[in-house]
Amino acid sequence: MESARGMGPAGAGGARASKRAKEGSRTRSRRRWRKGKAKASRLLHSMDLRTMTQSLVTLAEDNMAFFSSQGPGETARRLSDVFAGVREQALGLEPALGRLLGMAHLFDLDAETPANGYRSLVHTARCCLAHLLHKSRYVASNRRSIFFRTSHNLAELEAYLAALTQLRALAYYAQRLLATNQPGGLFFEGDEGLTADFLREYVTLHKGCFYGRCLGFQFTPAIRPFLQTISIGLVSFGEHYKRNETGLGVTASSLFTSGRFAIDPELRGAEFERIIQNLDVHFWKAFWNITEIEVLSSLANMASATVRVSRLLSLPPEAFEMPLTADPTLTVTISPPLAHTGPGPIFVRLISYDLREGQDSEELSSLVKSEGQRSLELRPRPQQAPRSRFLIVHFHGGGFVAQTSKSHEPYLKSWAHELGAPILSIDYSLAPEAPFPRALEECFFAYCWAIKHCALLGAETEDHSDSDEKALGVMGLVRRDTALLLRDLRLGASSWLNSFLELSGRKSQKTELIAEEETEARREPMRRSVSEAALAQPEGLLGTDSLKSLTLKDLNLRSSSEKSGIPEMSLSTETPGPSTPSDVNFLLRPGDVPEEAETKDELSTKDRGPGVGAAFPEGFHPRRSSQGATRMPLYSSPIAKNPFMSPLLAPDNMLKSLPPVHIVACALDPMLDDSVMFARRLRGLGQPVTLRVVEDLPHGFLTLAALCRETRQAAELCVERIRLVLTPPAAPAPAPPL
Repeated sequence: MESARGMGPAGAGGARASKRAKEGSRTRSRRRWRKGKAKASRLLHSMDLRTMTQSLVTLAEDNMAFFSSQGPGETARRLSDVFAGVREQALGLEPALGRLLGMAHLFDLDAETPANGYRSLVHTARCCLAHLLHKSRYVASNRRSIFFRTSHNLAELEAYLAALTQLRALAYYAQRLLATNQPGGLFFEGDEGLTADFLREYVTLHKGCFYGRCLGFQFTPAIRPFLQTISIGLVSFGEHYKRNETGLGVTASSLFTSGRFAIDPELRGAEFERIIQNLDVHFWKAFWNITEIEVLSSLANMASATVRVSRLLSLPPEAFEMPLTADPTLTVTISPPLAHTGPGPIFVRLISYDLREGQDSEELSSLVKSEGQRSLELRPRPQQAPRSRFLIVHFHGGGFVAQTSKSHEPYLKSWAHELGAPILSIDYSLAPEAPFPRALEECFFAYCWAIKHCALLGAETEDHSDSDEKALGVMGLVRRDTALLLRDLRLGASSWLNSFLELSGRKSQKTELIAEEETEARREPMRRSVSEAALAQPEGLLGTDSLKSLTLKDLNLRSSSEKSGIPEMSLSTETPGPSTPSDVNFLLRPGDVPEEAETKDELSTKDRGPGVGAAFPEGFHPRRSSQGATRMPLYSSPIAKNPFMSPLLAPDNMLKSLPPVHIVACALDPMLDDSVMFARRLRGLGQPVTLRVVEDLPHGFLTLAALCRETRQAAELCVERIRLVLTPPAAPAPAPPL
């Protein structure tokens, strides 16, 4: 008995050790499988397109023959069918991708920067082909094994086949654009009817396959688990959002219901597609603002660099004077933002790794806005660091509709440490509650305030007198006539808005005065949302021209205003003159289409002949979406062509006054083409510009800097670009005379 009792604990300990050994073995096996998959992916990416396609077709035919010989079972039949589909789609896709690759170099910025949307599409399709090739090899090697997971592999193959089919459709669309666009132009500027066809075709395409089991296949493997977590959270959040649940409750409920989306990728993909097709900007705003919750933001800050200063400041909406770089004896009045809601405070966040002179002054402390416990991050220190030579002004991402500087604080803290400079991040007002150009006005006002009060922010004050050798104020970033450039931006946008309001309050062929109450009533929809009011087409005093006739020429400042002694930044003085109409038709809005508009649209479609769908070869039919309407009316908006919405639309004289520009873009970012075209535009004007493109990462990689090696390297590239601006390389010494 004693012997038996003595052996009991030892036997239990041995069982536990055996269990741990088995778990460790399984973990190591999974790790080896993931490493093998990543290695296979790297090897496949080194293969040329034709070799990859031929290898995939050979494997697909072999697997198809094997499963066809396995009898009449349903699973074997589906496996045979899926490999037959892989073979068909791969053979059809390869020529289309080859034609795109053959022309893609014409759309690059230069030979050293091979990047544009066509290349990105080809890269995405290659990733899908590479994954199918890897999976086909795995099936061929393990299909006879008793451990072969038939259902799992079948589901994955069917999901990637669906993705390959849709990518083939996109390749045909891209071919059509390639044949229609101007040489080297990445933006379509042709028949507006063709634009409408493309948009309507895209709306009807099935997209759920890209958000389910295949999510993130085009990105670096290290980031895919994070993207899957985000997608699970998004669809869970969306399910409760549509029930009108709000606040922390919807976040908590999402955590409890996310399990079914985690175990059912197809359900997740379908729900994701429903969300992107049907939910509005308020949903996206609510979802991305989850990171602003105190618990989540605190966790993110725990993993970021520790800084001495992180304070939210409230800038008073008070006008002030600033000297001009061109003539310091003249000043410009910087008035507070006025668009839509009138004067109001502007919130900014000051971040500094060291406590520097001025940052603990009473004047700055009077501007601090309490954030609860977060306001205690600034602690008195016996020693202060001297003021920095530089001050970085940061405008956070979020599409002007979501997030604040709090969401971007982790990487800003790292920047403050690595660059040794304080950072001022602007918390501009967000649309749709504060639509264009409110955020633009607030950014400009805060930028000017930072220059004037840089000593309070821990940065040195520089002499304004030498505009060629000194930066405006302390920035060390912006040279030449920056004040005039930003004045043009703000005054031009405000003038456009003011004129839009005035025109919206008039009636065609009517000269009598309108009562003040009626005028305010007409302006109110515009103040609520520029985007909605812009869809109206009233006839103003400019004749039959619509509001879309306000073009670049109208929005520039008159030369007399630049020569005036004291230019003022206000809404009240500038009005646009007559111009040539400039239509744009690419804004979509759900809603019913008037019967006349539908008839006109149908007639115009018939007159144009074959639509975009005619680009498909006979017998090819992409999958169509079951979510949302199959018809989406197309609306016109003058805002879409406003130069203050995008620097791509700015006139040459405005762009020529820009400082050196450094752009970091992602090869898989929807805004890659914007970056390429903007860099090309600046280079065409003789402006100094660089463009660096990072591979295999999504938009917003800065907030994922701590996630993996690839995101860290991309974030370091951004820091390197900023450092290049702060301390530009010395000009090469002139060669000695011979």
